[in-house]
Amino acid sequence: MRRLLPFYRALNALCNRQVKRRAGFAGSQCGFSGTVSDSKPRFGLLFDIDGVLVRGKMPIPAAKKAFQKLVNSQGQFVVPVVFVTNAGNCMRQTKADQLSHILGVPITMDQVMMSHSPLRMFKKYHDKCVLVSGQGPVLDIAKNLGFQNVVSIDMLRESFPLLDMVDHNRRPKVPSSQIANLPTVEAVILFGEPIRWETNLQLIIDILLTNGNLSGAHQSQKLPHLPLLACNMDLMWMAEAQSPRFGHGTFLVCLENIYKKITGKEVKYKALMGKPSELTYHFAEYLIRGQAVERNWTQPITSLYAIGDNLMTDIYGANLYNRYLEERTRRKNSKAVAKMATGTGANAALPQVNDHVENAWESELAPPSATSCKSILVCTGVYNPHTEVPTDTNQSIKETVFHGHRDFRFDPALVEPGHIVQDVADAVELIFEQEKFVPQ
Repeated sequence: MRRLLPFYRALNALCNRQVKRRAGFAGSQCGFSGTVSDSKPRFGLLFDIDGVLVRGKMPIPAAKKAFQKLVNSQGQFVVPVVFVTNAGNCMRQTKADQLSHILGVPITMDQVMMSHSPLRMFKKYHDKCVLVSGQGPVLDIAKNLGFQNVVSIDMLRESFPLLDMVDHNRRPKVPSSQIANLPTVEAVILFGEPIRWETNLQLIIDILLTNGNLSGAHQSQKLPHLPLLACNMDLMWMAEAQSPRFGHGTFLVCLENIYKKITGKEVKYKALMGKPSELTYHFAEYLIRGQAVERNWTQPITSLYAIGDNLMTDIYGANLYNRYLEERTRRKNSKAVAKMATGTGANAALPQVNDHVENAWESELAPPSATSCKSILVCTGVYNPHTEVPTDTNQSIKETVFHGHRDFRFDPALVEPGHIVQDVADAVELIFEQEKFVPQ
């Protein structure tokens, strides 16, 4: 991964140049001509939360300044806005209330997308017995998403007290037997990092190796393990501490490596949700469209701007979704050219376009109206533009390690932001200038 070093050096230099340029910005960077657009927007904003708007429970000073520009005197947003967080430890309404308090503007749950929000679309699992892992009101979250038969790690531990043995103080004090009053687990859903990692890792591995029946012993893994769906792949995230903290992605690394060490096989996911998954951005685009309809903004929302602090999730995900949108547009144009050529009797060789069925999530939500998703990196969270990159690669590999999930390959183009600014207030200013948008 040493090939990443030149990329990081260039990115750090670019960030310093762009941030300095933004500090004295007078309209030249975007080629702002003074012509303003219609007051009805044709773009939507996707905000990360941790490291962009807050650090832990503390608001970032630029956040309130940014949102003063986004809300009119009636308390209405002047552009469609969705908060896209990889957090998964609460309900959308709870997060909306927290953001309303922090930012001082009214925010509804329909503007909030948690990492687990797309699970609403996985209806094939809604009537199955699912094991959920995470923290917070996991049973309530699962039921709110549509799951009807839910089992928690604590419920498993109570029914099978002999399975959780790492913490000596939590072992049964007297001989006890299992209380097998739970149904067989048919799928596993990982919402986010749990509190007791050793307990969750042990029982999830047990479920996978017993095909959901903890009354039996581990089985040889000749068949695929139970369906496994995971939300939030962040290896690290930014709180009040000076350095990033472990995220759910770190827990997934532990689970994947333990399973492989025991079985010799890889953990297979039925779905990975949260940034940088395309599924997450498509669901966010769907929410953006819904806001535009509700406000009677008749012009289609054709551009998305994703503002984040993490190269490996926010920027990677926005660029990955932008690549999907570009490919989708290319396919549509190819079909249109082929149809036009057929109508005029032209014999020119045309690319073969496969009319395959779109992704299940696209058919569930209707095709996107957006044709681009532009990434903007802020320097108030995980990303630090002042990090020193050593010239001797043998001394440090920190900047060369890909922090993305195992199932996402590294592509330098996907972690290169479209713009780099100091903070979220600068990001909003830049977007308005790019769009020549002046709210009425």
